Order: sequence, then structure tokens, then C-alpha cells
Amino acid sequence: MTEEISLLPPPSLEERHSGVPVRLAKEAVEARDRLVRHRTLPQSRPRQRGVRLPPDITLDVFEQAVQDLRAAIGRENVEVNDKALVDGWYLEHPNTHDAFHIVDQEELVSSAVVFPGSAEEVQQVVRWANKYSIPIYPISIGRNVGYGGAAPRVPGGVVLDLGRRMHRILSLDAQNASCVVEPGVTYFRLYEEIQRQGLPLWIDTPDLGGGSVLGNACDRGVGYTPYGDHFANHCGMEVVLPNGELLRTGMGAMPGPDGADNPTWQSFQHAFGPSIDGIFSQSNFGIVTKMGFHLMPPVENQSYCFTFQKDDDFEQIVDIIRPLAQQRILGNIPQLRHVIQELNVTGRPRSDFHGGPGPMTRDEVAAAAKELPLGECAWVFYGTQYGPPESIASQLEVVKKAFSQIPGSRFFLPEDVPPTHYLHSRALVCAGVPVLRELDWLNWVPNGAHLFFSPIAPTRGHDARVLHEIIAAAHARHGFDLFPTLCVAGREMHYIANILYDRGDVDEKKRAIRLMREMIAACAARGFGEYRTHLLFADQVARTYSWGDQALMRFNETIKDALDPNGVLAPGRNGIWPQRFRGREWELGESDVEMDHIGPTKMLADSLA
Repeated sequence: MTEEISLLPPPSLEERHSGVPVRLAKEAVEARDRLVRHRTLPQSRPRQRGVRLPPDITLDVFEQAVQDLRAAIGRENVEVNDKALVDGWYLEHPNTHDAFHIVDQEELVSSAVVFPGSAEEVQQVVRWANKYSIPIYPISIGRNVGYGGAAPRVPGGVVLDLGRRMHRILSLDAQNASCVVEPGVTYFRLYEEIQRQGLPLWIDTPDLGGGSVLGNACDRGVGYTPYGDHFANHCGMEVVLPNGELLRTGMGAMPGPDGADNPTWQSFQHAFGPSIDGIFSQSNFGIVTKMGFHLMPPVENQSYCFTFQKDDDFEQIVDIIRPLAQQRILGNIPQLRHVIQELNVTGRPRSDFHGGPGPMTRDEVAAAAKELPLGECAWVFYGTQYGPPESIASQLEVVKKAFSQIPGSRFFLPEDVPPTHYLHSRALVCAGVPVLRELDWLNWVPNGAHLFFSPIAPTRGHDARVLHEIIAAAHARHGFDLFPTLCVAGREMHYIANILYDRGDVDEKKRAIRLMREMIAACAARGFGEYRTHLLFADQVARTYSWGDQALMRFNETIKDALDPNGVLAPGRNGIWPQRFRGREWELGESDVEMDHIGPTKMLADSLA
């Protein structure tokens, strides 16, 4: 018998640290119900295998290790992963595996999930992992959707769910415009607490507000206000190292008076000597248990969008954005989206616009877009200006004049479109208000899941066109609709291609893997590298940064082996493997498409014996 998604309201922030704000409760129910209507997979099914043990660990040793850890941090804080795997949905997601599994659901699974309640308990878990040589994988919330979710890279690894018990907002300083948070603090939670206290502060949020503030910054995620570079706007970390020692970075390394935290910890990012914070982002060199952030004072703002009629306008659009961004005329990190995004963000399935297999044709996209509020077009630019009203007005005149060079461009304010249009959601996000709207595009296909392909290119029209053509051709070859969103800054742009697939369709999942493998290689050959990727593609991406005979990788491995000689902390995360795993069939490359089994062949043979 299979379980189904509960039709009870999703958990609120008052009920669960990862819940939804009351203001979004109705929207959350509607979003969930749309996803349920497009689901054909059962919510769970009986496991085909028993507990997936950590590599080189026998059942007897595993059971003893679990018993020891329960004695150290509490029986209720260590759960063996022996139950049915439930994919859930965004607000009720798993911490045992990737809800958007691109390989078999039971392949990348944990052996257990641990819930430490403090930095001291994290230290205990790390020392335990070293004692038993068990890989541990910290997660903050587990909503790193599109990049692997909560899955461990090594099957059978133990997941440290930091957010379950470590979700305090430790400081909110209105004068310094800063905060300190633990891993389980979501954008929703931080925003709502600021509103509750009536503080004159904004947060910067990504498209969805349920992720961890700390976790997103450590993965170098982005938002859309002037504080949109989340890691750049962090200030101070507390980190548990792979040997169990505790470290503070920046001014936090200097004790404050009478044992208090240093009063400048959230004021100045650096300390004396090397600045080491960066090695704890997109790495497996430490577990961040506290992190400080600069917050933005509130300011008047105006969101808007432009539409452009032709696909061939693309190069000129990018070349117009570049000087506007370099001169700081554009107020935020704007988005440039293809008009097909206007279709899928409605929450309607592709079948409403397209019959039969394969991706939509350009004519079908144009015909469908013609019926939407922005009308027929090819590209949509979403921007926001900040400052006093007179400053916003003058900035907008400059932006309008620049884009008027493109024939047929049109300008829209939020009041020009219906209240349900996506522009209103962008206006909230660009004013630091976390929302749920981006969930709607998962309804494009049944059992909607997605992968992000996220290369970086210079903000030059020619480079943008070359990159776009590589990605578009690959999508066409593998039979996927292309959903491009470009976050365009003055010198570089993040090209985010969202690959939507049916996680119940084995063939479609394999085609998505082939598409990713091909794009990583083809883009790297032209110098376009991913800034962030799904955990199963991290080895291939890491190896594309190969200058100097893999000098960067050798440097990362040297640090890894020095800090983590037993190789227990998140082996393989971001393509960095400790010595005991290297060269033992754990790494995955361009030719690894099937991925029916992750890890050494011997492990597969042992599991079948």
C-alpha cells in the first residue's frame, strides 16, 4: 500500500522551523494541490533493498556505531533510514535522498539521519565519524533542489540534518544592519522575524523562500536586490573542522570582552592574515554552524519589465545591459528570460500548449504567449530600480532610452498587468520578500522534477549567443524544452537552464543525464564553466577547471587531505575526494550516463551476493 501526500495544510513556521508563513498558507495549499494533480507516481513504495550501509562498514559495525551515537546525543536524534522513501514536495521534503532523483530513487540514499542540536554536538558527530570511518553529509534544510537535494554523494553516507534542531536567529542588529543565524533558519523565517520585530531591514532572497540562508550562501547562491551575492554579503562564520575542532573566521577569531562574541564580527569580514572564509563555500572542508550576514536598509523601489519581439534581439539586449550594469544604473541583478518561461510559470502543463512528444516549436510558443498579458515576444527583461522617487524616475528614463534602440521593445509596470502575473512576484522578491511562485513551473510535466545547468559567460552579446546556441542545440537533440534565465551583471552573466523532466520516466531521466554531460563538455570547450551543479555532475565540472594540469584540483585535494585525513566529511561533494576514495571508481565523468550503480563495482557485487 502506498502513502499519498497529506491533504492537511502544510506545516506553518509556528509548527516547524522549515514551514510556510501564515501569509502564504493558502498559496502553499494551492501549489501543493496543483503538483498532486500532475503526479502519477505513488508517494512511496516498498524498498527493494535493506538499509544502504556506508562503504566498507559491516552491519554489525554499523549497528554498534549507531548505538554509540545515540548514547552521545540522544536516541531520538539518530534515525536509521530503513523506511519507505517518500519524495514529498517542496515544503514537506525528504532528508534521506533527493526528491528529484535523476537516478534510481534508492541509489543515492543515506544509511541514517542525525539531528545535532549545537556546535558541540556537531563536534561529537564528527569525532564519531572519524572513529568509525563513516562518511557524513551535512545539510542545512535539504532543499537544494535541482542540485541534489539532501542526497549523500556516497550511498550509505550519514546525513547530518543541521536544521531540525539548530534553527535559531542568534542576532538581529538594526544599527549594524546584520544578523547571525544557524543552518535551519530559512528566508521565510528570517523575513517574518524582522517583520515581527518591526525592524527597518530587508533580506535578500532567492526565487523560493524555503531554503536555508546559511546553506544557500555556502553554495554561493544568488538573489536579486543590490545584496544579491549571498556569499559576498556574509560576515563571519563558525565552523566545525573535519577533526572536530571549532573555528571562527574574520573578527570572530578575536575574543570579545568578558567572553562575549567580538563586537565587530558582523562588521568586518576579514581578520589578520589570510582570509579563509572562501574555502568553506562549495567545499567539504568544514561544517558551518553559525554565519553572519549584512542586511539591506529598506529603500523605495520600482519593479518593471521590458519585452523584445525577436529571438535575434538577444545579442543586442545583452550588449545594452552591460554598460547599464557597469555604471550601476541598473539597480539590481536583473533577469532576462525567454518567453517560454511566461508559459510554464503559469502553473499549467505543457499539454495545454503542445500536443504530442518532443519540445514546443517556436510557432507554438509564440501563439501561446500571444494570449498572455505581455503578448507575443521572444525575451522578457525583469528589473528593479532603487532609491528616492526622483532618482528612480531618472534611472528609468536612461534604461528606457537604452532599450528603445531595439525595435518593438515594450515597457510594463506592475499596474499594467493582472495581479496574478509573474511581474508582481518579481517585485516582491526584488524588495526582499520571499515567495513560493517559482514552484508553479514544476507542473510542466507529470511528476515534475528539474536539474539546473548553470554556466558563467562574459556579459558580451557574442559570447552570450555562442553559449545560448550550444545549450539550445543540445536541448533539441535530447528532446527537452529550453527554459533559459540569465542573471546579467556588468561583467559576467549566470545562464541558468532549467531542465524539467518526469522523474517517473526512466528514459527521460537518462536523456536529461546525457544532456547535462554533453552541455558540460561542450560549454567548457568554449571556456564557459558551471558555477554550481548537481552532485552527480560535480566530478565532471570540477575537472573542466583543468588549467595547469589540474592545478586547482590538486590544491583542493591537498587541503582536503590535510584537514580530513580520514576522508569522512562529505567525500565527493563539489568534486573533491579525499585520498581513501580517489581512484576507487567513485568519480564520475563525461561517459558516465547510465549510473545504475554509484560506486565501486565490488560494492555492487557485494550487495547482490
